[in-house]
Amino acid sequence: MKHSKLILPVIVFSQFCCTSLWFAGNGVINNLVINFDLGLSALGHLTSAVQFGFIIGTLIFAILTIADRFSPSKVFLVSALLGSLFNLGVIWEANHLLSLLSLRFFTGFFLAGIYPVGMKIAADYYEKGLGKSLGFLVGALVLGTAFPHLLKEMTLVYSWKSVLITTSSLGVLGGLLMVILVPDGPFRKQSKRTDLSAFFSVFRNIKFRSVAFGYFGHMWELYAFWAFVPIMLKKYSIEHPQVIFNIPLLSFLIIGVGAMGCIFSGYLSQVLGTKRTAFIALLLSCGCCLISPWVFTSEFESFFLGFLIFWGIVVIADSPLLSTLVAQNAPAEMKGTALTIVNCIGYSITIISIQIITMMIELTDSNSIYVLLALGPILGLIALKRKNRLVLSHNN
Repeated sequence: MKHSKLILPVIVFSQFCCTSLWFAGNGVINNLVINFDLGLSALGHLTSAVQFGFIIGTLIFAILTIADRFSPSKVFLVSALLGSLFNLGVIWEANHLLSLLSLRFFTGFFLAGIYPVGMKIAADYYEKGLGKSLGFLVGALVLGTAFPHLLKEMTLVYSWKSVLITTSSLGVLGGLLMVILVPDGPFRKQSKRTDLSAFFSVFRNIKFRSVAFGYFGHMWELYAFWAFVPIMLKKYSIEHPQVIFNIPLLSFLIIGVGAMGCIFSGYLSQVLGTKRTAFIALLLSCGCCLISPWVFTSEFESFFLGFLIFWGIVVIADSPLLSTLVAQNAPAEMKGTALTIVNCIGYSITIISIQIITMMIELTDSNSIYVLLALGPILGLIALKRKNRLVLSHNN
């Protein structure tokens, strides 16, 4: 087996390289609209196409139990190569809306073999301290999420095609590094057959169900917050005309700082316990949702920005810990499938919350709409608390 100290950095770097495919299209989406003469409605469609692709991909990967039947590093490589290919296809000059939607959909589809499979690979190596390991892994995803906000600045200097070529190259590099340097982990237990009932059977375990519903509540808030950070900044600057924000840079900082939150919560979980730390982070982000209308009224821009940065930290800090609890409460031979199932449902929920907030913005200019994001954390906290004693033994 390769030196264990090398394994985690390789997994984290490979994950960042490959998940950059996810948000590459967002960074150049305005260029696509102009270059291919698309309507303004294409913005939302192209963004949603990746999410839908990921959801369908995770559904199929989970039903076929691919991450548990085959070597996860090889699944990661094949997914990275195909995802990079479809991402690169966007630069083809004969593209139109339908072909672009298809390319983004299939990029998202093969990300199902990257993000949850990367967590599965980490779980195969780190039974103890898994929360800390996944903290670094989810931190890499957070930086990937924040990256398109910087890409918006880069496209002023470089061709938009170079952004897609670079991210596809990174995707290939990440896949190769994973398969060369990270063989199957010592705690991997291979599933010998396709279990079509796995999608439902894992939820029979009451401890698994508890942490899974905690994760779903967290996802209701997470992507909606990330999606509307630029909108929040713009709204505040309109209501306080003396304020001038660099919205792309601040959006990158507010979202990107969550990577540090993931790492910190991973270390903190070794002291307080995985479930307790996740509960605290979810409680704090719930509080941010509830007090957000009041913060918008503050005349102090530094206070407003400090609040958003804090929210950016706590909104994601529970994610690696909840994924850890999902992995720990799933059967060993179903670990990859369980993580994929929970990702599939969680990302489906993100589309609903984003659409609801979008509709509310069209109906009202009230800043109270972000209170709706608290519904997920509240239900998640109830789910985690209800089975507290049952799950406590699986904290570390």
